[in-house]
Amino acid sequence: MYNIIPFVLILICLAIIIVISARKFSVLASIDVENIPQEKEARVKEQIISSRLKRNFVKWSSKITRALVYLSKKISSLSKFIYRKLHELKENYSITESLNQSNVQDKIKKLLAEAENLKEEENYNEAEKKLIEVIGLDSKNLQAFGNLGKIYIFEKNFGEAKQTLEHLLKLSETAEEGECDYGEIYYNLSLVNQAMENFVEALSNIKKALKIQPNNPRYLDAMLEIGILKKDKSAASEALERLGEANPENNKLEEFKRRIKEL
Repeated sequence: MYNIIPFVLILICLAIIIVISARKFSVLASIDVENIPQEKEARVKEQIISSRLKRNFVKWSSKITRALVYLSKKISSLSKFIYRKLHELKENYSITESLNQSNVQDKIKKLLAEAENLKEEENYNEAEKKLIEVIGLDSKNLQAFGNLGKIYIFEKNFGEAKQTLEHLLKLSETAEEGECDYGEIYYNLSLVNQAMENFVEALSNIKKALKIQPNNPRYLDAMLEIGILKKDKSAASEALERLGEANPENNKLEEFKRRIKEL
């Protein structure tokens, strides 16, 4: 690409030569030939003009050609140097960007581990800070939003929990397969809506969770509890039957049977 630059310069310089020569021609054209014999006037004038034009053209073209050759070499060398430097800068930037990204991922892993430990210690306030810091580094980190939703449930901050888990569901729409535990998200949302006495939404959430994991005892237990609270005897009875099949040793089965009968 950079080899076209010398060619363009040559064209520009040829144009300059023509302009200079034209100016010389206009000067020569005004030579006073009154004192030259009439029969030689045209021929002498032509010879003078032709000779001067040739000398000027050779003189200027020689100088400009030498300058162009020198300039062309310099430009070619400079272009190659700039291209090489740009290529080096691009490679260095890619390496730096990769290293920075690697450092960010390492920090995220560390923060997530620290948040998990703090959650186990029931230090929810500090755990929340760690998770928010993760989201500051990666605004689409599914694990951070999922754990943050659980933190809000533990703190009984159900409004924040619902908002966080619903946002997590939106983010998970573009997640790769296996990257997101939809069953757990819907289960946690059902707990939140149950606590907020949004029993219709809670039942809808837990049914979605059970479509993903049909025999999960926690999910069946939650569906049974919601069915009883909603006074939905059909949903509660279905959940009780499935729970009995999935976990016949569950000590709460008899209590659930009694509560369903009282509906």
